[in-house]
Amino acid sequence: MEIRVLRYFLTVVREESITKAAEMLHITQPTLSRQLAQLEVEVGVRLFRRGARGIALTNEGILLRRRAEEIAELVDKTERELLEQNELIDGTVSIGAGELASVQLLGDIIKSCRTKHPLIRYEIFTASADLTKERMDKGLTDIGLLLEPINIEKYEFIRLDVKERWVAVMPADDPLAAREYVTADDLMTGPLILPIRGGVRNELLSWFGSSFDRERVILTHSMSTNASIMVQKGMGRCVTVEGSLPYLDNNVLALRPLYPELTSTSVLAWKRQQPFSLAATKFIEHLKCFLGMTES
Repeated sequence: MEIRVLRYFLTVVREESITKAAEMLHITQPTLSRQLAQLEVEVGVRLFRRGARGIALTNEGILLRRRAEEIAELVDKTERELLEQNELIDGTVSIGAGELASVQLLGDIIKSCRTKHPLIRYEIFTASADLTKERMDKGLTDIGLLLEPINIEKYEFIRLDVKERWVAVMPADDPLAAREYVTADDLMTGPLILPIRGGVRNELLSWFGSSFDRERVILTHSMSTNASIMVQKGMGRCVTVEGSLPYLDNNVLALRPLYPELTSTSVLAWKRQQPFSLAATKFIEHLKCFLGMTES
C-alpha cells in the first residue's frame, strides 16, 4: 500500500464523499475512484458500502482507517524528525502524560530546557498510561509520564519524587465533605466512579479490602476531568489522584483524602535502544541532568 493512496482513503472517509474528496485532493473523481478500487483489490476486502445516501465504511474499512491514521501520523513524525537533524535543534518532542501532580514537575523540566534549546517545541498528548505506552511502542510518542503500577521492563525510566495522593471527589454539599478524610466504609454508602485501568483498579481494590462491593461501581473513567463532571451531575463519588484536578472549584466539588492514606508514584520513561530525533535526545539528556539522576 502506498502512503499516498492511504491519504486518499482517509480524505474520502473524512469527507464521506468521493466527489468532495477529489475536490480536496485536486484530482478527478474517476481517478480517485480507480485508486480506491485498486486499494480494495490490493487488501482483498471491501472497504466501502456504496448507497444512495453516499458511502460508509465496512468493518474492514474501519480497521484500515485506524491503521492508516497511525501510519500517516508516524510518517508525518518521521518526516519532521528527518528535517530536524541539524545543528539548530528546532524539532518537536512528543510527550504522553496522564492527569497527575507530576505534570507540574514536567512543566518545570520543559521550561528549563527551553532556556538551553529555545527552538524545541513540545507536543503533549493527554492519555492513560496504557494508551501512552501503546503510542510509545508504535513510535508516535517519545517520552511518557506514566502513573504506576505499570510494566516498564522495555523502557529506560526515572522514577519521580512526587507523591500522587488518592482522594475521593464528591459534591461540596455531600455529608462526607464535612470530614477530614474518608474510609472505604464511607465510600461504600453510595455509587462509585473508579479508574478504568486494570493495574490501578487492583491497587484500589486492595485498599477497599473486604468493604468493596462491586455493585456500587456504576461508572469507570480514564480521565479525571470527565469523571468530576459526572460527580457534579450527581452520578456518584469518584476516586482519583489529587493532582489530576488542580483547579477544582471548591464551591462545587470537594476533595477528601483516603484513610488509610493511599499514594502512587510516576515515572518518566522512553523506549530502550530507540532512535530518537535530535530534539528528543537533547530533551532526555536535559531531564536527566535536571533531575540529577541517570536512567534506570
